[in-house]
Amino acid sequence: MTGAARRGGIGRAIVARLEADGMEVVTLDREPGCTWQLDTARADLPDFGPIDVYVGNAARTTGFGAAHTFDHESWQRDLDVNLTGTFRVLQACLAGMRERGSGRIVLISSTAGTQGMPAQVSYATTKAGLIGMVKTVAAENVRNGITANAVLPGMTSSSGVLSMPSEVQDAWLGRLPNGFVDPADIADGVAFFASPSAGMVTGQLLTIDGGDELNTWSVTSSVTKEPRRG
Repeated sequence: MTGAARRGGIGRAIVARLEADGMEVVTLDREPGCTWQLDTARADLPDFGPIDVYVGNAARTTGFGAAHTFDHESWQRDLDVNLTGTFRVLQACLAGMRERGSGRIVLISSTAGTQGMPAQVSYATTKAGLIGMVKTVAAENVRNGITANAVLPGMTSSSGVLSMPSEVQDAWLGRLPNGFVDPADIADGVAFFASPSAGMVTGQLLTIDGGDELNTWSVTSSVTKEPRRG
């Protein structure tokens, strides 16, 4: 699994869930605290050995700016980490999966990949690219016992989001029907795709956003607000 070093992040939650399900999890990240510390986009990849489940979670989300002025170096770095790095590790795992005739691939995309995200054109573009990657790998391996699926988190209470200024968080919360998604909810989606019971599920996208993608606004929204339940 890639992108597992950040405390309080989606990666850590996924590792904890998969380990709770009895899996032995090996991790890669640029930051310390993982099985392998390396840059997946540029470094020579180690011999992973037989990998039954590949979870691609590594992503860079620090590039901000409107599309017409977006910095080219930041654009390229986002593509390198979010797309190229994810693909390089996928490719390294996929060869063994094809030899054994079994495997699970789960990529962490984002609702930004289907809806866009103003001021984050490179991030949204790379997350859309992961969807194309999943669909293609699923189609190429549908008769090889290998599934490929994507989880699309909405606005999640990861360490990155919670490090934002409080006014930014409040603005987001004001439009989310059920608040931030918990990283554990993302981990549950990954665990399903990685499980033996998902053997007939491939090429699919699972959005986990607490209903944010739904059009929940109505003409009465500005007059009355239904209290949140639960």
